[in-house]
Amino acid sequence: MITDHIEKRLYHFLGHKILETPGARLHAIGGIETHIHFATSLEPNILVSDWIGKLKGSSSYYVNHEVQPKALEWQRGYGIVTFGTKDLQWVIDYINNQKDHHRNGTVRKRLERIGDPRGAEGR
Repeated sequence: MITDHIEKRLYHFLGHKILETPGARLHAIGGIETHIHFATSLEPNILVSDWIGKLKGSSSYYVNHEVQPKALEWQRGYGIVTFGTKDLQWVIDYINNQKDHHRNGTVRKRLERIGDPRGAEGR
């Protein structure tokens, strides 16, 4: 669970890791207790599965060793939604207001959908 105690430090850590990645640009990061979203632009030379694995591994190590022991354990998979430049602003706005969307029941299925874990949407 992403508690208030670890949330800001987790987002700060992930934001810096993303910005340190050559060819990656961070647009937004946010989430709720059970999951996070971030919007990035990535150059095609970045192997997304390896990159996400490194982000998850380094962030859980950081939180569990520097913030609060045994506080963070990521799920096994991850989800990716691709979008074009014309959709970037509504995705950023959604992520920046994700807690409100969940609280008010105004989630966007395109960004919250969990598919078959064997398929592309379940990764």
